[in-house]
Amino acid sequence: QVQFVESGGGLVQPGGSLRLSCAASGFTLNDYGVGWFRQAPKKEREVVSCISSSDGGTYYADSVKGRFTISRDNAKNTMYLQMDSLKPEDTAVYYCATPCGPFISTPDYWGQGTQVTVSS
Repeated sequence: QVQFVESGGGLVQPGGSLRLSCAASGFTLNDYGVGWFRQAPKKEREVVSCISSSDGGTYYADSVKGRFTISRDNAKNTMYLQMDSLKPEDTAVYYCATPCGPFISTPDYWGQGTQVTVSS
């Protein structure tokens, strides 16, 4: 059974940083394209960042490019999202999921999500 467990969310001031983690079970992260989605109140879910299975290539939404970094630890079967220079508009519930891509709005599997709130 595929299961994702996200952690690391919280309340942070604008300009601050957070590191999200996604632990996978019943599923090998390295074998599939995986990534992070987010959904803010009254907004549609959107892709934030993806990492491919083949060459580890990455994708970032324009809104987070240069501020967020996706990575994967194959030994721990865990994926991360380092978020720097956070802005209030980054406030959302963040989910790790698969598959992942700029045109995927409904992944097949995702976790319960972790809340990120950017506010002073």
